[in-house]
Amino acid sequence: MTVEPLPGVPACGLGESPFWHPGEGALYWVDIPGRALHRWHPAAGHRAWPLPTEPGCVAPALDGTLRLAMRDGLWRFDPARGTRERIAAAPYDPATQRFNDGKADPQGRLWVGTYAEGGRSGTAALYRFARGRLERMAGDASASNGLAWSPDGRTMYWSDTRAHTVRAFDFDAAEGTLAHPRVFAAFAPRDPGQPLAAYGGRPDGAAVDAEGGYWVAMFEGARLLRLAADGAVVAEVALPVRCPTMPCFGGPDLKTLYVTTARHGRPDDELAREPWAGRVLRLRVDVPGLPVNFVHDDARGRGQD
Repeated sequence: MTVEPLPGVPACGLGESPFWHPGEGALYWVDIPGRALHRWHPAAGHRAWPLPTEPGCVAPALDGTLRLAMRDGLWRFDPARGTRERIAAAPYDPATQRFNDGKADPQGRLWVGTYAEGGRSGTAALYRFARGRLERMAGDASASNGLAWSPDGRTMYWSDTRAHTVRAFDFDAAEGTLAHPRVFAAFAPRDPGQPLAAYGGRPDGAAVDAEGGYWVAMFEGARLLRLAADGAVVAEVALPVRCPTMPCFGGPDLKTLYVTTARHGRPDDELAREPWAGRVLRLRVDVPGLPVNFVHDDARGRGQD
């Protein structure tokens, strides 16, 4: 597979949350430490919008705007006007947590996880935005990532990057609730003294293809993995950067895999060897991905403890 960076697009500190907008034929993503929203169109090129706080993720909405999960809450963002309107306050202390990975489910409910800063293990959680409010749906995590749904919509995936683990849940589409949590895939942590080049990485953002393959970016592992429905690794793609963060499927046929990457906080010698660190990479794959889910403002869900 040939891997290349998007042309004319600058590097991010930590790119995240890419999605392909089918109506616009464009790719969106965020730069968390760079506090910016990015858009790339094959003909129109690149555009960025600066933001006042760190964006964890971005998702398209049916009303033509975007939803941004930021350190200080959920926002409706109009890229045509560059305006924001807050729709929900952060359900945590913004001094110790921020929103991170998030996506809409197939029914249009927005799910967003948090990232616990300062080594506060186990304090991050997963929230669902429905009926106009945020509800805590799962917890006991440290770095929420890897949200995705199976093609039949009956399984939801959610990873804790620091724990090197991807969980799976039975997903009730009608109620928007979770049941039967279990370990979908677990990866070995880095041993003390283990060379970074020998480390396989930890699961970060993910996307699912039309056959149910779970494509996950292995942060610090310089690779993408494709996992089968039973969690077995069925394919591996080596990348020219140490820290991929999240893949998504795009292009008219959904067979182009776009991958955001990171350079923020990486050693100088590593960055010297990896000039594409922080860039958005792309490659072609054989199996198309699932299209992005749009947020429905009237999506409903039953509460869950």
